[in-house]
Amino acid sequence: MSTLVDRIGLLVTNDEAIGPGTAELRDAAVVVEAGRVAWVGPAAGAPAADDRIDAAGRCVIPGFVDSHAHLVFAGDRSEEFVHRMRGEAYGAGGIAHTVAATRAASDELLRDGAAALVAEMRAQGTTTVEIKSGYGLTVDDEARSLRIARGLTPETTFLGAHVPPPEYRHDVAGYVDLVTGPMLAAAAPHARWIDAFCERGAFDVDQARTVLEAGRAQGLGLRLHAGQLGPSDGVRLAVELDAAAVDHCTHLTADDVDALAAGRTVATLLPGVEFSTRQPYPDARALVDAGVAVAIATDCNPGSSFTSSMALCIALAVREMGLTPAEALRAATAGGAAALRRDDVGVIRPGAAADLVVLGAPSYVHLAYRPGVPLVDDVIAGGVRARP
Repeated sequence: MSTLVDRIGLLVTNDEAIGPGTAELRDAAVVVEAGRVAWVGPAAGAPAADDRIDAAGRCVIPGFVDSHAHLVFAGDRSEEFVHRMRGEAYGAGGIAHTVAATRAASDELLRDGAAALVAEMRAQGTTTVEIKSGYGLTVDDEARSLRIARGLTPETTFLGAHVPPPEYRHDVAGYVDLVTGPMLAAAAPHARWIDAFCERGAFDVDQARTVLEAGRAQGLGLRLHAGQLGPSDGVRLAVELDAAAVDHCTHLTADDVDALAAGRTVATLLPGVEFSTRQPYPDARALVDAGVAVAIATDCNPGSSFTSSMALCIALAVREMGLTPAEALRAATAGGAAALRRDDVGVIRPGAAADLVVLGAPSYVHLAYRPGVPLVDDVIAGGVRARP
């Protein structure tokens, strides 16, 4: 069964074979077959197909790739948000509240909550999402979190090294031994990646290195949280270990930027966090100008960024972080794909996954130009039409 999406006013492909940047085509069409893009080109030359979707002059973009999310959890931290809006500083300690609620929750409650958030993301144009564990922090709870996440996405990340749980508050070294031993053994069969929160109140650089190297020895890819609460050597650690991504990057030194520019680790920026915590926004303009590969993700989580909207993150990246609308869109699609070391998503070209979003607008610029407006008219994910 093939489907023709035609009368596309503006098509963003991210296909460098067509041109630099977002690689835009006007008056375009796309043919989808067997879950893949089969053909891309001018509408006038489109081949016949079994079904047709009329874009009616609207803009079509690749599905958003959200490469950083924490969706398996229980509980509510809205009161914490209220306190932050009154001027209290954000720290890592609030994670403990979610850990307690998550440990007490049933598998069904956790599965239903995560599935609802994935559906919410899909309705807003996100067709690929990474999901981390990190709110169980016991061997059994981390393994079950990843089993639940694996039922929703292949991009699962073991984040046992989120924060030391209360029972290990005074024995962080013992907890690192647990994470790199029995917990990793239980989690690895359900994970593609391993991550650590390298910040004050969480884990230092040496502890993060131990965790990542243990995960790599088990065949997991590497990711790292670093530079959120202040400068640290975590960013350079991620580059040294050739991690796929280092996320947050709010506080960077000139040496950090140079290291990122010289390596292939993607700097994943999470503007929803700065919006929710009133921290300074990262300087995305400086990163792009230095030649650093940049992604944008939601960091959807119950504490520091409870948003599932990649469109909001694009608007914030344009308004607060110095990116152009084209750069922000690319960071939210092809950039996220690079952060997951994928070349089959975040792009519209023959052979890629058939993940397309039809916007209710003539241009992707409206994602930043009309913030907060539901602009996603149609979503095709893996070749399947999923109207929001």
